[in-house]
Amino acid sequence: MADTSQERMKISNELLDSMLKGVKNQEDLWGKDGLITQLNKALLERMLNAEMDYHLEDVQNGRAVGNRRDRQSTFEPQIIPKRVTRLENFDNAILSLYARGMTVRDIQQTLLDLYNVEVSAGFISKVTDAVKEEVEQWRDRPLEAIYPIVWLDAIVVKVHEDHQIKKKTIYLALGVNLEGYKELLGIWLAESEGAKFWAKVLTELNNRGVKDVFVFCVDGLTGFPEAIEGIFPKSDIQLCIVHMVRNSMKYVSWKDRKAVARDLKEIYRAGTLEGGEVALLKFSEKWSSKYPAIFDLWSRNWENLITIYSYPEQIRRVIYTTNAIESLNSVIKKRVKTHKIFNGDESALKVVWLAVAEASKKWAMPVSEWKKALNHFYVKFAERFKNAA
Repeated sequence: MADTSQERMKISNELLDSMLKGVKNQEDLWGKDGLITQLNKALLERMLNAEMDYHLEDVQNGRAVGNRRDRQSTFEPQIIPKRVTRLENFDNAILSLYARGMTVRDIQQTLLDLYNVEVSAGFISKVTDAVKEEVEQWRDRPLEAIYPIVWLDAIVVKVHEDHQIKKKTIYLALGVNLEGYKELLGIWLAESEGAKFWAKVLTELNNRGVKDVFVFCVDGLTGFPEAIEGIFPKSDIQLCIVHMVRNSMKYVSWKDRKAVARDLKEIYRAGTLEGGEVALLKFSEKWSSKYPAIFDLWSRNWENLITIYSYPEQIRRVIYTTNAIESLNSVIKKRVKTHKIFNGDESALKVVWLAVAEASKKWAMPVSEWKKALNHFYVKFAERFKNAA
């Protein structure tokens, strides 16, 4: 027996032929004022009107009402609900385009090309402004008590302020939680970088629930060690080895680069602190007369370079470089570059936050060999695990 409900849903060929009469090309069918666009609009309007009719009949206990006004505003449409100012898929398209550096006018044209929909500048602004609330909630969210590893870094952006273009610093703190997953702990913006503001960043992390960090990984910028010791005095500090090697190579002639790099590798790849010290002395004996600045650089920062020697290989690979946060920075810098100059602090923070949201999609897996690393942390810091609980 045929399904009568399905039969009722069928559109007759005669009706289709009638609607297609006059359609001569693709533009007549899919264009801005084409048949498909008109059908979508007419169908949506009919559906909304049908919802209103059904609602009013229900209000009048089944008695149809000719006047379709909803005087008491009790109607709640289901197709496009009241007070919904954000339609997820459409908003995501707008936010993605905005994050990639497009102007409002560019976004309007792209949406017209992709969806054949005209969107006002005001609507686009409303969608991007709505991100501000999400950013504020995200920045104020409570954090976990322990993050075994935290990387700290900063990037510079240009912002319009007081009829001037100012350079401002965006501070980033990227952590690894106890499950081994990366998590950006916060984004901050200030006019200059230094120990004072880093102390403010770390104080905020502490106030939001972070009680302990086992290792902070930093790139050697002034002010890091002092700021960390003031808020998290028990934490180890590891300067980025990759940055140290890069800075060392600035002094080396091209013909010596491979040899110097090989001898520096002997220092940071040594199995123990004693082995690292021996390798550093050998380096000094071989190269100090030719490149004295390199030995001075390493010996001056030695206290914050030797943290790696107290950890096994699986942790060393994670902490001896700031690659984790530099990878995030590369995504952010790409987005910042397209905007060039921001119209204010909020605009800069919105774009950075959207870039982070995009980058974090790749953080679906824990850090390599994390279980081994976590067990080492448990053995080394058993008492601190208890105190932070």
